[in-house]
Amino acid sequence: MTGHNDAQADGQGRIYQASGDQHITEHHHHSPDWSGPDSVRRPAVGRTPVVLRDRTEEMNRLRAAVEPGVGNRVYVLHGLGGCGKTAVACTLFEHATHHADRIGLWVNASDPASLRAGMLAVAADRGATDGELMGARSGLRPAADLVWQRLDHSDRPWLLVLDNADDPAILREGGWLRTSPAGIVIVTSRQAAAHWWPGAELLQFGVLPRAEAALVLRDLAPDAGTVEDAAEVADRLGRLPLALTLAGGFLAHQVIDPWTMADYGRRLDGEDGLDPIELIDQGALGGSDSRHLLGRTWQLSLDALAGQGLPEAGSLLRLLACWANDPLPLTLLSGAEVGPALPAFRIESALRGLLDQSLTELLPGGVRCLRTHGVLLDSVARTISSDQYEQLAATAARQLKAALPEAPERATHDPRMNMLAPHVLALLRRVVDWPVDRSVVEEATQCSLRLVVALHRDGDYSSALAVADKAVELAKQRLSEDHPLVLRLRQRAGRAVYRLGRFEEAEVLHRQVLETCERAFGPAGLDTLESCLGLSRSLWQLGREPEAVQLIQRVIAGRTEILGSVHPSTLLARASLLEVAPGAELDEEVVMGQTLVADCRRTVGEQHPITLIAELDQADLLRRAGRTAEALPSARRALVAHEQRYGPEYPITLAARSLLSTVLAELGRYAEAIEQVEAVAEARARVLGASHPWTLWSQERLKEYRRLQRQP
Repeated sequence: MTGHNDAQADGQGRIYQASGDQHITEHHHHSPDWSGPDSVRRPAVGRTPVVLRDRTEEMNRLRAAVEPGVGNRVYVLHGLGGCGKTAVACTLFEHATHHADRIGLWVNASDPASLRAGMLAVAADRGATDGELMGARSGLRPAADLVWQRLDHSDRPWLLVLDNADDPAILREGGWLRTSPAGIVIVTSRQAAAHWWPGAELLQFGVLPRAEAALVLRDLAPDAGTVEDAAEVADRLGRLPLALTLAGGFLAHQVIDPWTMADYGRRLDGEDGLDPIELIDQGALGGSDSRHLLGRTWQLSLDALAGQGLPEAGSLLRLLACWANDPLPLTLLSGAEVGPALPAFRIESALRGLLDQSLTELLPGGVRCLRTHGVLLDSVARTISSDQYEQLAATAARQLKAALPEAPERATHDPRMNMLAPHVLALLRRVVDWPVDRSVVEEATQCSLRLVVALHRDGDYSSALAVADKAVELAKQRLSEDHPLVLRLRQRAGRAVYRLGRFEEAEVLHRQVLETCERAFGPAGLDTLESCLGLSRSLWQLGREPEAVQLIQRVIAGRTEILGSVHPSTLLARASLLEVAPGAELDEEVVMGQTLVADCRRTVGEQHPITLIAELDQADLLRRAGRTAEALPSARRALVAHEQRYGPEYPITLAARSLLSTVLAELGRYAEAIEQVEAVAEARARVLGASHPWTLWSQERLKEYRRLQRQP
């Protein structure tokens, strides 16, 4: 073996070997058939950031680690592919070599061959002889021992970067990862499991803050738009550094017809029919390295997991792609099964694999959740084969349906309901876009209806309305306008609008749905009757009691004929009639109310929500019938019962307290009435908003009672 005999030096200090040029500053000994890296003295990376944004805390920690006299340390930079780990390592490399008087050594650790070649190049750089290198390459001496012997005896302090070490077993099996008093080791990896990195300090990297992400785009394409334009595009890209770098590079290098940031954002949203992942990857400028392509970088991690005996991890990631990138309650994965590709008993190990490869992450909090990056999910979704759509979507719908109550109790707050909203809508978007069976679309739509009901009964009317409106918009793309699920979602939207105090708008919505129901199901259909009841409430609030009464009587008659007089739905309609009954002579209605309360207690139980509503309406009916003294104990009991069941600030509890204040005022007990209505006004302002009609009504009552109290 010869060393420099086959090389020629030029005046710039470069030695040209038979296999290509090698930048050498000291002690390089390569044979003519050398196939190692071009240079370990410079980072083997693609486009480096113009400025490293955010990462201030991490960079301060790492800069301190390369100060003179510091050694014997290993730092592992871990996180999702594309989150900028290599960019941080590259920035530190530049600092160490230019400002900290260290030699920088860079090795690609993505596979055994590249790692071995790179580490032997490190040994050569640190003075290994040709004979030592030949012995290591031929297996006559341990290669890792040679490398670390040379690193230990280096005449200058060094920084060694082991980049893309996503399979730590490669490092462990060869004994390649060690410490030395002469230097610092930086490892970049997607592998987050701490057991792979004993003794190392782990630094996790994720997406960038919004402002910093916008600056990354502006650094690369400063003339393409404003900071706010860049921030909006950054949000659409999930603020992932790789995606930002690709997008900024694309915008910066357009020549013929340059786009603005806004143009780019519209095309990410599907304008012109462009695939957003393909669009992002165009910023790679012809690069073929999978790590630099958004559409392919995740596959490297899945391939590694499959090689470790976890092919199910890919199936689990495809299931996650049916949902959103928002926090996902882990209970949603309980019992999930996607046929033979992902049996239920393999879910745990598949999820652990995804976590270890930083393809998803666990989130702290009261509800145990995981979160997967949105760009990753979109990238995975586009690779799902059409023969997998049906099973994946059906499984995703089944898991959601199991997590959503079929008949949720009022005021039984479950924080998961709001968390499930983005996942329900994301699944509905998938099944609308995918060629799946109509039954799968119906299951996904049913999930959205259950969610809307749960949100409404929890008192979150704004969220219920938002989900209902979006679900209708999506479902109508595959289901007809008169499909029962679509109409029930529209009914729920009308009820939410009513609860938000927009009574005129609620009337319009309920009339539209009622007309469609009458055409689709006839005048006596149960869905038609439900629309009648919804419309009656809006008319009552608008002062049109006779119309409201007529509709409620229609509902009672229809439900009695179909369901019976004591069915819960019929009981609820009978209670509504008590609430809106007009006139001064109400003795007959009082008797009806007494019968209703007795029927409710006997049929559904004394603590059932319908029984409580009937008792509250009966108390108000007694007041309106002029039997105020008799109404007072009933109103007190109704308030206590509602507080016990729903809590003090649930809307119907506030209605019960409002009734009590009215009864007290009519009895001349203004101090007590003021105390009660003051609590109602304050709570309604918090719960419903300061401009809600019921809030304003409470405030007017408060003023009136105070005025009456001051009168002699």
